[in-house]
Amino acid sequence: MHMPDTMAAPLFDIAKGATSRPSILRRALGFARQRHWVFSAGAVMFATVLLLLCTAHWLAPYDPASQSLLQRLQGPSSRHWLGTDHLGRDQLSRLLVGGHFAIIIAAVTLVLSAVTGTVIGVISARQGGLVDEITMRIVDLLISFPDVVVAIFLIALMGPGYGTLIVALTVVSWTPFARLARGLAIEINAKSYIRAAEILGCSRRFIILRHIIPNAIRPLAAMGFLRFGHKLITVGGLSFIGLGVQPPHADWAAMMASSQPYLERAPLLVICPGLAIFLTALSVTWIGQGLETKRNLETKRKTAGEQA
Repeated sequence: MHMPDTMAAPLFDIAKGATSRPSILRRALGFARQRHWVFSAGAVMFATVLLLLCTAHWLAPYDPASQSLLQRLQGPSSRHWLGTDHLGRDQLSRLLVGGHFAIIIAAVTLVLSAVTGTVIGVISARQGGLVDEITMRIVDLLISFPDVVVAIFLIALMGPGYGTLIVALTVVSWTPFARLARGLAIEINAKSYIRAAEILGCSRRFIILRHIIPNAIRPLAAMGFLRFGHKLITVGGLSFIGLGVQPPHADWAAMMASSQPYLERAPLLVICPGLAIFLTALSVTWIGQGLETKRNLETKRKTAGEQA
């Protein structure tokens, strides 16, 4: 039966549109190919780490705290895939649960630091004058000291503990966010829509919450992921010297510290947790770099469009 041309054309257009519509997988692969492979690789790695940590209590073949001195320092076997430590504890089980506290502490510290730094930076930029000058001098002073040294000093004053660790890391971590938020706020304040909002009588609080912070979220998020890897390593360093995650909780850095005397006999006891810290920090750093690269490309396109 002959189909009229007027009916065939719409059907052809519908079929063409159905076949040309990109699937979710194709769009994801296209995102990875368009110079965002760093972000994609980091996201996959970090998602894998989180999945393993969330399911660790079901995946772990043994109780991470269970000791057996008769099985101490055994090599990899069918019963203990990564061997056992100096107390006979299963290394794989401890490795699976060893990142919980470090990642939680780093995440809580990051959120508190980002919120504190953003609020201080934006208020400093909006106030200007003497307030801005004093705030930035305080930021410069705090940045001049190494984070770990200040954190150790504060923990020594307040005593060890998870709350103390979070407070100490927050005190030394908010300054980069404050400096970035201030710079972004100054840039956004110069926009025409901010002037229009001020002319219309909008309050300073409304302008900050409605215009400045939403436009600064993406750069701050990119910095957040970059700083998360740094905080994870800092928490690991403090745990390594006994000021971070405390026994009996399993922790990657603490596992490395306790296994140092047995490095020659059982190198996996140090290599595996060290590799876990490295890959986790690398994954979130790649996410931050991918977000930063994407933002820079969009900024360049926007600038080129405005100039054209």
